[in-house]
Amino acid sequence: MNADRGVAVVTGGTRGIGLEITRALRADGFDVAAVFHGNEDAARMCERDTGARTFKTDVADFAGCQALCEDIEKNFGPVRVLVNNAGITRDGVLHKMTEENWHAVIETNLTSCFNMCRAVITAMRDRGYGRIVNIGSINGQKGQFGQTNYAAAKAGMIGFTKALALESAAKGITVNIICPGYIATDMTSAMKQEVLDSIVRQIPVARMGRPDEIAAIVSFLASEKAAFITGATITANGGQYMA
Repeated sequence: MNADRGVAVVTGGTRGIGLEITRALRADGFDVAAVFHGNEDAARMCERDTGARTFKTDVADFAGCQALCEDIEKNFGPVRVLVNNAGITRDGVLHKMTEENWHAVIETNLTSCFNMCRAVITAMRDRGYGRIVNIGSINGQKGQFGQTNYAAAKAGMIGFTKALALESAAKGITVNIICPGYIATDMTSAMKQEVLDSIVRQIPVARMGRPDEIAAIVSFLASEKAAFITGATITANGGQYMA
């Protein structure tokens, strides 16, 4: 396995957008650690298709993230790139939302960024190099009916990104966030066609995005070509929301 560029960790890295990010970073020469939580079949397919290593971890668990990154650093090499892509939805209007669904989304989508970044940031600072890319959402920028939990988490990721970028810039670490719009994945393909049609009508380019289009942005931000970019929020939504 070509690990000349070091290790890239991708949470939620075995399906959907995360799988394409894993594939792109492998093509760039990184030894990719694709982190997943529950789908063993998808993890095995990811390994076969991309050559990445897969690791089962709950990114909402602080101690688990610490142990994961310590294991990767010890056995496979320094983590030079971290992509925080893991996320879930538990939709519902606020007056009907359960406390459980609020905390599940906040912990998995936002607290996981703290957990994973905290696990790698000290070593990155000591080495004077790092690339952190967070995957946000259009709904963290504009809000979305029935997603107060998800929108809050994704909006929180934007603020987290900016603050960590300021803290890390002098140490050679860049921190950026990509906010995709609606992307064609297994999750969106399961939606009713009339719902998909209504979404596409709101997108000026008249189509949904592709996972590889998001992965290409990650590839760029993880490269030396993006060394002067930090604290940026990059929208990739086909013009649906122009921030």
